[in-house]
Amino acid sequence: MKSILVPVDFSKQAEYAAKVASVIAKQTNAKIFLLHMLELPTGIIDPASFGSANNSPTALLFLKRAHEKFEDFKKSSFLKGVKVEDSVQFHKAYDGIIDESVKQGADLIVMGSKGASGIEEMLVGSNTEKVVRNSEIPVLVVKEDISNFKIENIVFASNFKYDKRSAFQKILNFAQLFNAKLHLLKINTIHNFETTKDSSDAIRNFINDFDLGDFSLNIYNDVSIELGILNFSKVIDADIILLNTHGRRGLAHLFNGSIGEDLTNHAKLPVLTFKL
Repeated sequence: MKSILVPVDFSKQAEYAAKVASVIAKQTNAKIFLLHMLELPTGIIDPASFGSANNSPTALLFLKRAHEKFEDFKKSSFLKGVKVEDSVQFHKAYDGIIDESVKQGADLIVMGSKGASGIEEMLVGSNTEKVVRNSEIPVLVVKEDISNFKIENIVFASNFKYDKRSAFQKILNFAQLFNAKLHLLKINTIHNFETTKDSSDAIRNFINDFDLGDFSLNIYNDVSIELGILNFSKVIDADIILLNTHGRRGLAHLFNGSIGEDLTNHAKLPVLTFKL
């Protein structure tokens, strides 16, 4: 891992994410790229002509203030010993994060999130959810302050359909970066019931030909997939949850939902998604 992108809006959640990113950066010798997006009303600034006399004093004031905040942010003790770069850009947050992750060749995006619920979650969503849904690189979502973040026990939850193995090597590579134990998890519910043998066979077929290192195979029963993942993670005292995401959009996303985004909203543990 060479580069980690951390969007920063100077909230507590962004600080939590930067703390986690700094731990990962120190363990992998990666650079952290801090990004702040200024979403100003149309007419205040024309990004194409930035730096010209046509830009308003208001926009320049916002820019100056953001750089001042970044200088204070970079003095945070948790960033000591980490190579850090920062950028302030005039762009819509979601589009800017995706574009900048490509431009910087980032290997990982680490984002803070407050989570959401109810009608807000269904109709509004958040920039974090949009990035999770559309990013081509892994996205790690952090919602709480983790004083001693570590990656020793990783839960990888999946239905282990054979045609979804495309991102599995990336997941293994991530686990091996930290010499972590990978707990493979299949949730069994009343709505998608299958025998223990069938679930076990599906997992073993899925991991065939991969070098997993230290791992465990787990089949867990619960009332829903989301609750099963959360409850199992508590049982083994997991440090992080890994998932594949399909990147659903439009009506399919609205009506079918997404386990990845549900967990992004509701899990207290960091959730890392890999797009299939």
